[in-house]
Amino acid sequence: MSATALVIGGSGPTGPHVVEGLRERGFRVSVLNRGVHPYPFPDDVERIVGDPHFAEQMEAALAGRSFDMTVAMYGRLRVTSQVMRERTGHFIAVGGCVGYRGFVDPRENFPTGMMVPVREDAPMAGEGDHAFEQQVARAERALFEAVPTATLFRYPYVYGPRQVTPREWSLVRRVLDGRRAIVVMHGGMTLFSHIYSENAAHALLLAVDRPQVAQGKAYNCADDQQVDQRQLIEIGARALGAEMELISVPDSEHARRALIQPVPYHFLGDVHAIRTDLGYRDLVPAAEAIARTVLWYRENPLEYGGEYEQRRTDVFDYAAEDKLIALYRDYVAAVEAVEFRPLHENYAHHPYAHPKAHRAGRDEKGR
Repeated sequence: MSATALVIGGSGPTGPHVVEGLRERGFRVSVLNRGVHPYPFPDDVERIVGDPHFAEQMEAALAGRSFDMTVAMYGRLRVTSQVMRERTGHFIAVGGCVGYRGFVDPRENFPTGMMVPVREDAPMAGEGDHAFEQQVARAERALFEAVPTATLFRYPYVYGPRQVTPREWSLVRRVLDGRRAIVVMHGGMTLFSHIYSENAAHALLLAVDRPQVAQGKAYNCADDQQVDQRQLIEIGARALGAEMELISVPDSEHARRALIQPVPYHFLGDVHAIRTDLGYRDLVPAAEAIARTVLWYRENPLEYGGEYEQRRTDVFDYAAEDKLIALYRDYVAAVEAVEFRPLHENYAHHPYAHPKAHRAGRDEKGR
């Protein structure tokens, strides 16, 4: 008889890839969720309706059932781990990086922000830290207390089709609306870990393939290569056949309402452990994944002003953006009008001070 797997959640950007990966590995798959956002899974995938935020509803939905493998991608980890601890073999959980101290409020750390890369053993949120950070950190502790052999994947922002708060939509909608300038913070140089939905599913399925290695561990996840916001816009705009001028503004609460990613600090998760333990490598390179994503949203646009668009901080207030753009251009013009005295050359024959002479001397020596 085939091994059985329960996927809790499963209808988000990553879930269908996980379900398909389990089916390819010979599992008989059941999916438990609230049924609010149904996904057209193959007919052999069992659908179970239950709310994984509440133990009573989960227990009622799973009465008398047990599974060889459980993948908890949604709900409260302290609930799902307690309900499934006696009902499953390997328990794989998906959490986030929010539990690290300083992830939401960078002022919690000294120096301010998070020193990168952030390893899995970095300090987790504790008393006095941001409430959301504490909530996630407590959920992780509850998970490993209930199921010490569990495997936890700390997903960063997951991008791809059907994301409920798609960052790429900020770019796609502006291109569709004929905009050719986009506001970014600090030149668009912020780096923040992301992972493409297919790559996130691939990372998780590696623990299915190597359960003995992965048990009892937490893994950061991220694409092998990360892009800053400027690069994200350049890649996405080219895929959409457009050119976008970047309008750089300093951090402010008001300016964040026009940003793809309103975070004024870096977060890069260290992914050495998952690469070493489980052999993780991207299935889809980041540049290709970004291009695929923006093209999907071009063909499947969000409803203007609808639920998913409202989940983002971006309010698409083009009149306000035009004022920022005008201020930016005035500032650039003012900066260019400032005259500085010529550079003082400390070394008369320094190669960087005289590049032509340096090249000529190199040619004379035959090097």
